[in-house]
Amino acid sequence: MKCQSCGQSATVHLTEIVNGKKKETHFCQDCAQQQQLLKQQEMNLTAILQSVIGQHVGGQTDELSRLTCPSCGIKYMEFKAAGRCGCPLDYQVFREPLLPLLERIHRGVKHVGKIPAHALGHAAVQTELRDLRQQLRTAVEQEAYEDAARLRDLIRQKETADEPG
Repeated sequence: MKCQSCGQSATVHLTEIVNGKKKETHFCQDCAQQQQLLKQQEMNLTAILQSVIGQHVGGQTDELSRLTCPSCGIKYMEFKAAGRCGCPLDYQVFREPLLPLLERIHRGVKHVGKIPAHALGHAAVQTELRDLRQQLRTAVEQEAYEDAARLRDLIRQKETADEPG
């Protein structure tokens, strides 16, 4: 398309609807600036989101908009717009508003991880061994040597049974 003023290539396209009728005008960058059609305004997505959301939730948005991570400097509304935290501390700083979001997305707020089906048995044995070793340490600290010897033998037995054969 060509500029309606000078005939150069148009880069600014305006569409107006007046009384149900559509009117399109096309201008190059220079002509659009001469006619003051372009306003240089900084588009701040966070500010736009805060004003739009603020109309619907009011006071809570003001409180959330003030939340800022002291480590990375990200604001809660920036996180909300981007969908990503800036650093691990954000999960603590934004804990209250994040909990309902995590609950809705993951059906829980505690990460439990996943274990492949073929490794379930091994993982259970490893957990049991870890607990037995902790009990052994406690028994040694309390100088309960008979219990410690029994736990030591039980640990050795479980370790040899868990080894691939």
